[in-house]
Amino acid sequence: MYVPRAFAENDTRTLQEQMQATALPVLITQGRQGLIASHVPLLLTPEEGQYGTLYGHLARANPQCQELAEGAQALVIFAGEQAYISPSFYPSKAEHGKAVPTWNYVAVHAYAQPEVFEDAPRLLELVSQLSNRHEANRPHPWAVSDAPADYIDSMLKAIVGFRLPIARLIGKRKLSQNRSAADQAGVRDGLLANSNPHDHALARLIAKE
Repeated sequence: MYVPRAFAENDTRTLQEQMQATALPVLITQGRQGLIASHVPLLLTPEEGQYGTLYGHLARANPQCQELAEGAQALVIFAGEQAYISPSFYPSKAEHGKAVPTWNYVAVHAYAQPEVFEDAPRLLELVSQLSNRHEANRPHPWAVSDAPADYIDSMLKAIVGFRLPIARLIGKRKLSQNRSAADQAGVRDGLLANSNPHDHALARLIAKE
């Protein structure tokens, strides 16, 4: 990922917060079968390793399992808020007209050498933690233990778990930091004037920046 200095985010905690906030990151590998990408929910253990460690699972039938088992390097992309930025947002455009469209966004790229595991107790712990995380805000959370044990056992046989100890972490927060304060305010106000809730979320990030 190309990251100009003005947009670089190097604080590990901030990057990990973005990773935690991304519900469905993209896992990418390049091995014997070429580039493969899977959209998978992941668990991050922030304190494990220099940048944290990611855990997840794939269907055993997914060819990416073989790539992970063979040690293909993994890249995980965590995409955050994003929005189109119109030149009309900039007050400076009225002065000199020197403005073009762009896109503001937040993204984190994590690189790791994968490890796979297939033992049932470890897989059960993983799927239980994932379910608990995403069910936490529901009025009546579902738990893995709600399903029949023999059914869960059969489901565990159909998946492969993986561990991704993060070796390199790259963060980018492109929030108009390279523009004047007036232009930044114009971008924020322009986004808030739109009806898209994603635009509003990005505007709030710009205000914090």
